[in-house]
Amino acid sequence: MKILLLAGGVGKRLWPLSNHVRSKQFLKLLRNDHDQLESTIQRICRQLDSLGLLASTSIITCQDQVEIIRNQIGDDVQLICEPYQRGTFASIALASTFLHSKLLIEPDETICVLPADCFADASFFQLINLFPKCLRLSCAKILLIGVPPSFPSNQFGYIVPNMNHPAQYYPIEQFIEKPDPILAQTLINKQALWNCGVFAFPLTFMLQYLKDKGLPADYQQFLASYQQLPTISFDHEVVEKASDTIVIPFHGLWKDLGSWSSITEQLDLNIVGKGNLSTDSTNAHIVNELSLPIHVIGLSNSIIAASPDGILIADKKQSHRIKEMIKDERPMYVEKRWGSYQILHQKGTGQGEESLTKLIKVESGRNMSYQSHRWRKEIWTVLSGCGEFILDDQLFSIHSGDVLKIPVGVKHGVKAITPLELIEVQIGSNIDENDIICYTDSWEEARKRCR
Repeated sequence: MKILLLAGGVGKRLWPLSNHVRSKQFLKLLRNDHDQLESTIQRICRQLDSLGLLASTSIITCQDQVEIIRNQIGDDVQLICEPYQRGTFASIALASTFLHSKLLIEPDETICVLPADCFADASFFQLINLFPKCLRLSCAKILLIGVPPSFPSNQFGYIVPNMNHPAQYYPIEQFIEKPDPILAQTLINKQALWNCGVFAFPLTFMLQYLKDKGLPADYQQFLASYQQLPTISFDHEVVEKASDTIVIPFHGLWKDLGSWSSITEQLDLNIVGKGNLSTDSTNAHIVNELSLPIHVIGLSNSIIAASPDGILIADKKQSHRIKEMIKDERPMYVEKRWGSYQILHQKGTGQGEESLTKLIKVESGRNMSYQSHRWRKEIWTVLSGCGEFILDDQLFSIHSGDVLKIPVGVKHGVKAITPLELIEVQIGSNIDENDIICYTDSWEEARKRCR
């Protein structure tokens, strides 16, 4: 069995912490058994690893999120990158062709698809081991997991099972996508289940589906046609049209942490970061990534969230409306495989140039790539820590207080010996995050170039 973890979504409902680079599955708001903060994708990977399933897992993502995944998960998990966002059908199909063409997975292998942002206990993931057997015994094409609804929500899809089939699984009679509350209550009375977004199918089913649609099963050919694919979910394109589908009910802990209301229910404390709540601010939460404190007086049932991207003050039940207000803007805080950076300031110089100032943190033992820039020079000021710095194939030791000047077009890179903080000032005619010529990501390779 192979597991595909869907992690390429764009985050808006948890703004200002989430954005197109750091979507909701990457927010470190949950606490693990060691009282350390972790994200939902870290939690899921930890749970899969404890069951011996992580080695069989690939993560489907977009290029913008590769760095943050490498930062949080490491380099051992296979990544499958979609070149454009075209919905979950395209991403699952792309991953299926990758497993078929690149990893040479057998056609009868079971493929399990999991969303990276679900919150569930260990028994939820233990169900995964039942998938191959249930698909084989039922001769079904697709298997899903459903949970009994706790209230008539219009935010979930509903699965109506045939309960006259006593087994670990039940045939599915009907799918209803996000019904109104009245219909939702009727469905609950029929023992309908919430769709958890978990799918399992034999690889051969997906390969045949692509063939029937006139789409290639070869990975490179499918990749080449990706931009022309319609944007549609796997539910709408495949699941709701399939004739032989089954569902396994799950009665343990499962939640969709897709809103501030749901995610604050899982927080151990009402305040994350600097701030205070007055005693009459009931069911209120502060999530503050800024260095400035937030003090809240007399606000109840509210979320106050702050990050370098902005500040949100909202009634929890209305917080989803933030999607209607925000625009796609450059993220001010970004996690990279080597650490993170925060944009502090950006302005024009008045001389046909602009400047951008960042606070950069490089984690101990990690390094930025050996690179150069076409359009900008950089000035680095080391605030704390020590490391190695290569400039134009010459190696230097750096410490707090050092100022490093990097001309346009000159190769450079840095490795942190201890946690390293520095201020980077970029000055040039075109300040663009894509203005990078990367020579190597390996510090050992960069060192070999030194004279």
